[in-house]
This record gives sequence, C-alpha cells and structure tokens, in this order.
Amino acid sequence: MITIQEVGEVRELLQNAAKPLFYFDNDQDGLSSYLLLRRMIGRGNGIPVKTSPLDMSYYRRVGEFNPDIVFILDQPTVLNEFFEKLEEDGIKVVWIDHHENDVEAIPNNVHYYNPLYSGEKENIPVTAVCYEISRRKEDLWIAVVGTIADKFVMPFYEEFVKKYPDLSLESEDAFEIFYNSSIGRISRMVGVGLKDRTTNVIKMIKFLIDTKTPYEALEETSTNHTMHKRFAEIDTKFKKYIGKAKEEFDGGPLLVFRYSGETSMSADIANKLSYLYPDKTILVAFIRGVRVNLSLRGDGVRDKATSVIKEFSMATCGGHEKAVGAQLDVDELDKFISNLKLLC
Repeated sequence: MITIQEVGEVRELLQNAAKPLFYFDNDQDGLSSYLLLRRMIGRGNGIPVKTSPLDMSYYRRVGEFNPDIVFILDQPTVLNEFFEKLEEDGIKVVWIDHHENDVEAIPNNVHYYNPLYSGEKENIPVTAVCYEISRRKEDLWIAVVGTIADKFVMPFYEEFVKKYPDLSLESEDAFEIFYNSSIGRISRMVGVGLKDRTTNVIKMIKFLIDTKTPYEALEETSTNHTMHKRFAEIDTKFKKYIGKAKEEFDGGPLLVFRYSGETSMSADIANKLSYLYPDKTILVAFIRGVRVNLSLRGDGVRDKATSVIKEFSMATCGGHEKAVGAQLDVDELDKFISNLKLLC
C-alpha cells in the first residue's frame, strides 16, 4: 500500500477537484478504481483506455471536458508528450499505478503513486489503493470486484464475506472466488461489458456509478439489461473456447490455444486456463489479420516472454511477473511458440 501521507495527498487532490477527468485501464481493476473515486466525490468523467501507451489520441477528451485535474488509473505507460501537454495547459495530473516503471523518468509535474515503490513496496491492484483512499464501506463490493479480477484476495475480503455471505466464498484463491461466486459473476460481467460497443460501455458505467448494492447488479432489470444480455452472449462463446482449449491440450508444460473472430477475450481465456492448469505456462493467441495479440500466464512468464520477444523487431511485450500481454506478426507466431516452449 502507498503511505498514509500519500493517501491523504490523493484524497485532498480529489476532494478539491472541481472537474476531474479520469483515464482508466479497460479492465475490472481500472474501472473499479475509477468507480471508487468517482462515487467518493460524486463528480467527474471517466474514459476507458483501450491501448497502451496512453497517447495523444486520447487528449481530445481533455478539450471536450476541460478538467482542472486528470487522474490516470492502472495505466502502465503514458507518453511524455501527454504529460507535457497537460503541463502546458496548466492541468494537474495524478497517476496511480501498480506496474513496474522507471520512476526517475516520470516528469516532475506528475503526482505519481505506486505501491511497488512506496510503503511496504508490494504489488497490489490499483483498486485496493483507491479503496484505501475512498474508505466508503458501501463500496466494499466494488473493491472486491476489481481485486479478484486481478487475482488478489485483499484483507478487506473477509469483511465482504461477513457482510455478503450469500455472494461470496470463503477462499484464499482469488480465481476460485472469481469463477464460482456471485461477486465473481459481477466481476466477470463487468469485464465482458467493457468490451462492448462504446454506447453500451457508457450505459454500463453510468449504471454502476449509481448502483447501491451488488444485488442491483446481479438482478437483470431494464437499466442493466444490455449488460446481462452481452454477458450471456460472450459467456457462451467463452465456454466454447475453454472446452476447445482443453480438448486440444497435449498435456505438456506449455498450453497453446489459438482462435480468431470478432471479439477478443484472450486475457479472460488465459486466466481461466491458468486457473484450470496452475502448473502450466499458458499462451492464448487471438489472430486478427496480420497481427496476433497474445495473453500469457504462468510462473516467471514475463521473463520468459521478454527473452523470446527480443528476436522479433515489430513485437511488443509487457505486464506482470505472472501475467503478460504481447503482440507480433502472425507469421512470427510459430517461431515464438517454439522458442517459448524451450523455456518451459
């Protein structure tokens, strides 16, 4: 966790913000972080960031909303040009993250907070940091939604179990909670909802800003019908892909699953396969045109992937120790898999 002093600094910046603008990573941790801070002060606009790094293509929203401060949540990389433009326009910026970073390279005008480099120097989700900032017990369920999706069972989960025993599981395995409980269903539903059309994503976020209890999210109504419908559609495809991956798996140390289509759900598929096969290295490849998006999971997978990816000049790779995203040309995929297999 970040220090008590840092928590106080962010809280003060947040409470004094007249028109905050939030950029958050396009997953449950990012969205939950935004919801916690937005619900705390009751104002501000949120923008899901679907690409990395956060670049100038997103800056037009600054002109649209005219904020006095920008919060960047759970975004691993931001172009310096983005920060330079914010400074030029006289806009404060707060960046809360939990990815490894070159902290000395971060511009001086950025208020940067990362539990990896502060306090107990631990890797915890940004949601957990934002819950410590907001301290709203009524938003405990949102904090759980964001943290279990990032494979963390935080100490406050015990409080959630006591408050909502019917929605939870008494477990120390985040993915067991994620896949087998009602609060996990909400988290999975939110993750799917973020991959919907922009109109529906906005509708879901507005619904969650006003939702008072997790029961409102679980019960399908006219206000959240689109979210439930989308989840049902995608979950059917998801289960089909998982079944196919299990059928194709040869039992070796590296499980590889390739697929294509209109909807990318590589991270979700990789997470479920890592839950089913915790002692394996998982590689899920979503093929679209001439490029391939990869999601990798497993012990030490970042070091393995980083080592292999160096051979491909147009490839990118980044993430956490046990969870990595990468991208490369489709004609390089077979060689990447062969080289990775040698390290597994």
